[in-house]
Amino acid sequence: MTCTLWQTPHSLYSGKVRSYLIKKRIAFREATPSDPRFADEVLPRVGHNVIPVLESADGEVWQDTTAIIDVLETRHPEPAITPPGPVQQVVAHFLDAFGSNYLLPLAMHYRWSYRNRQELFLRTEFARAISIGMPYEQRLETAAKLMTRFAGMLGPLGVTHEVIPAMEAAYAELLAVLEAHFRVYPYLLGARPSLADFGMVAPLYAHLARDPVPAMLMRTTAPQVARWTERMNADEFADPDYPDAAADPLFPADDAISATLEAVLKVAFEQWTPGLAADAAAVDAWVAAEGNPPAGTVVSRQGKRSVHPDVGPVEYAWRGVTMRRASHVHSLWHLARAQALADALPPADRTRLDALLDRTGGTALMAKRPARVLGREGNVIVLA
Repeated sequence: MTCTLWQTPHSLYSGKVRSYLIKKRIAFREATPSDPRFADEVLPRVGHNVIPVLESADGEVWQDTTAIIDVLETRHPEPAITPPGPVQQVVAHFLDAFGSNYLLPLAMHYRWSYRNRQELFLRTEFARAISIGMPYEQRLETAAKLMTRFAGMLGPLGVTHEVIPAMEAAYAELLAVLEAHFRVYPYLLGARPSLADFGMVAPLYAHLARDPVPAMLMRTTAPQVARWTERMNADEFADPDYPDAAADPLFPADDAISATLEAVLKVAFEQWTPGLAADAAAVDAWVAAEGNPPAGTVVSRQGKRSVHPDVGPVEYAWRGVTMRRASHVHSLWHLARAQALADALPPADRTRLDALLDRTGGTALMAKRPARVLGREGNVIVLA
């Protein structure tokens, strides 16, 4: 039976779910928030205004890409997206969290810091979410006002003139190691997409491969990464770059992690560790200030419901500059899934993971977490 993906083409997280549905061969139709049903029937069941939302044929509603994928995996186990190796599984969950969270400010930077060079494209994209009963020119003007609100998120995300050069240099490093990897492998962990690919495609497709300015950057400096974003949006994708892919195991044997993927992990750990440590410290400080509240308490300032809540500002040294932004609680909740898998590994597998983390600089990040466990209930993050 066909489900409905409430989304927009330019939405970062919509791109993650859409890619997953395509690769899992799950029948779906796409609808935008301009449809009156979204406001009248769907949003009241979610609790706050957000996309993407997946609605099943019998009316069930799920929000947050991770929650959506979790539910669908129990109902559609094939084709498998989970690698068999326990260390591979930890890596896949880590890259899912890294792409879905750490790369969000970068994606927003390339969209809004270069707004003047891609204004008509962005207005046209945002107009698709506005009622089609409105004259088109008026939709474009309304879209411009909506865009200004989204552009105002750059400050809370830490995107300032001071840090932009460091952010762009960090992105160039990431593109370089991804480009080297995709010259050899069609997907991050081998011949089949995994959670790693779906987490990474979220920012690398909707913003960075579609918006004109970052798309030109990607296509001229990392064409294999651009090709991968196309591959992630097609069920079948014939590609002469990987002539042996059909004969290869779906994921590397013996729980192996390729050297090119280790290079990606090294860059990811180096770039994310300082910010994640600051986020964990912010949550600990908030819990203490709130008097160690009980389980079920919404983790957010003033209890505000939000997909990406914060508990106060953070400030830390990052790549030669000072990063100042709102804390990002969702990062900690999402990374905890990889950490939980790592904690549950039997000794032999844990030894191999520890060796990988030591080689790639990930030991500190994988050990960093707030004192209180974070959970998710009612589409918001809560204390467990």
